[in-house]
Amino acid sequence: MMFSFKKVLVLAALVLVSAQISTAQIPKTMRRLPDTGQTQSYTNTVGEDADYLQNPPLFILNGDGTVTDTVTGLQWQQTDGGEMTFENAEAFCANLSLGGYNDWRLPTAQEAYSILNQGKSNPALDIAFFTNTVAEYWWTSEHDATNVNKIWATNKGGGIGNHPKNETVSAGGTKKIHVRAVRDVGTPPTVASHFTDHNDGTVTDNLTNLVWQKKPAPDSMSWENALLFAESLSLAGFEDWRLPNIKELQSLNEEGSANPSVNTVFFPEIGVKRYWAGTSLPNQTTKAWYWDTRFGITTYNEKAGKLNLLCVRGGQNSSVKAADLSTEAPTVWAFPNPFHDHLSVKNAPENAVFELVNATGQLVYVGNNIALADFSNLPIGIYCLKIINKNVSTQLLLRN
Repeated sequence: MMFSFKKVLVLAALVLVSAQISTAQIPKTMRRLPDTGQTQSYTNTVGEDADYLQNPPLFILNGDGTVTDTVTGLQWQQTDGGEMTFENAEAFCANLSLGGYNDWRLPTAQEAYSILNQGKSNPALDIAFFTNTVAEYWWTSEHDATNVNKIWATNKGGGIGNHPKNETVSAGGTKKIHVRAVRDVGTPPTVASHFTDHNDGTVTDNLTNLVWQKKPAPDSMSWENALLFAESLSLAGFEDWRLPNIKELQSLNEEGSANPSVNTVFFPEIGVKRYWAGTSLPNQTTKAWYWDTRFGITTYNEKAGKLNLLCVRGGQNSSVKAADLSTEAPTVWAFPNPFHDHLSVKNAPENAVFELVNATGQLVYVGNNIALADFSNLPIGIYCLKIINKNVSTQLLLRN
C-alpha cells in the first residue's frame, strides 16, 4: 500500500524454516516490538522510519495510576517514582503496591526502551499517558557487561546508555535518574531459541519475529545512501529489505556483552561499529539515530557522516518470496490513533461496512465511508472499530 509515494507496512508474524538455532529457553515478556512513533517525513528518499509502521504504539490509561501497553502487553506505572539510587529503585519496585498488584519490578533495558517515542522530543515519551516529570533518565534492571557499577538507563531524549550508579543526585551526582516500575500481565511465554540461522545469509530473532541480514553491508556510507542500499537489497529470495528503526536495532543488543554487544554466534561479523537507523531526530533533522555495538548505546550522528548498516525485513509473511507478495492480503490499519474529529482507514476491503463501538459495547457509528464521519462529539475513551465485508471481519482497538 502506498502512503504518499512511500511504503507503509504493518508487522506480521513470520514463519520460517530453521537451519540453526540458539538453544536457551528465553522468556518473551513483550508480545510485539512497538514502533518508534515517528510519522513525520524528513527526506524524499524512500526508506526512512516514517515510511514503515510496525506495531504502532497504543496505550490504555487504566484509571488507577497504571498504563497498559497493548502492543507489548506490559503494565506500567503511570507516574514515575522519582529520583533515587539504583539500589533504592530496586527496593521501590519490589515493595510497590499499585493498581491492586504487588508484583512490580524494574524493567529490562529493552522493555524500558519500548515505551519511548522517538517521534517526540524532550521527553521522547507520550505524556498523554505517562506523566511528564523532571526525570532526565530512568533506571533499568540491567548492569553493564564490563562494570557492575554501571547500569543501563533510558533518557528523555530517546536514547539508552550505560551510566555509573553515582551519576544520580541521590548518590552524589548531578543527573536526575528516576524509577518507573513495570509488571507482567500473566506469565510470559518462552521461545525455545532466541535466534534462528537459516544458512542463507539471514537470521530470525524469535523474540521480535524480525529477519536480519547476517553480515552487515561491507562499506560505511551516509544515511541517505544507507536508505538507498537497504531498499535495493535482494537477499535470500526477498526484496523487501529496509533500514531498521532505532528500536529494532536496539532489540539486537545484548547488555551482558560488550565489544561487540551482540550475539557473535549468529552475528559474527557485526564487530565494534556504529549502525544507522532509519529514525531521524525530530528536533535536529540533519541527524539520525544509530546503535553503537561497543556497549550498545543508542545516540545520533549527522546524516552526512558515514556509518555502517545492517538491513532488516518484517511486515510480510516470510514464507512468501518477493515475487509473490502481490498475492498477500493487505493488513488493515486506522489512523490517527488516538483520533478526534475524523478517522481514516488504509487497506480496507472494497464496500466494507464500518462499525465503531465504545467501551460499553454501544454502537456509535455504522456506515460505508468512515472518513466522512465527524467524531468530535465522542467522549475520550477506548473504541473498537469493526471492519466487515463478506470475506473478512477485522477489529482494531482505537483511542479518542
